[in-house]
Amino acid sequence: MVGLSDEELVHLVGLLRDRGETVATAESLTAGLVCAVLTAVPGASAVVRGGMVVYATDLKARLAGVDPELLAERGAVDRDVAAQLAAGARDRCGASWGLGLTGVAGPDGQDGVAPGTVHIGIAGPNGTSVRTVTLGGNRQAVRAGAVRVALRALSDVVFTTTDRGD
Repeated sequence: MVGLSDEELVHLVGLLRDRGETVATAESLTAGLVCAVLTAVPGASAVVRGGMVVYATDLKARLAGVDPELLAERGAVDRDVAAQLAAGARDRCGASWGLGLTGVAGPDGQDGVAPGTVHIGIAGPNGTSVRTVTLGGNRQAVRAGAVRVALRALSDVVFTTTDRGD
């Protein structure tokens, strides 16, 4: 599996299942790859609520609830957009955890943002955080790296969260 070892990914899904927690995604540059990796784990149907592929900028607002003014002012590749994607996935899919990914896979930049820039939002019971990374390589390498970072980030937050706040 991408991002975490098979064992770590199974452990993550198992922990979420045991806690009665769920996850949903709103993905731009990864176009559903994070959700696909999560659902490769047997029993993931008890944990994964769903995912939105919001590749087009207008769909980020329409489907995931990202503020259209934010998109107009800063563009689709922005830390706050990732945070709102994560919150939108969580809220609109009725999940405990939301993951939002936006970035530039390349080879060209977008809206003045360099290729390899990736923002990953995680919305959970105790709030929302964003990780920003710069990844190297071609389109496929950036997208695969974004999946790895997103799953690692989710795992880190889930395993350190003991107060679910629900």
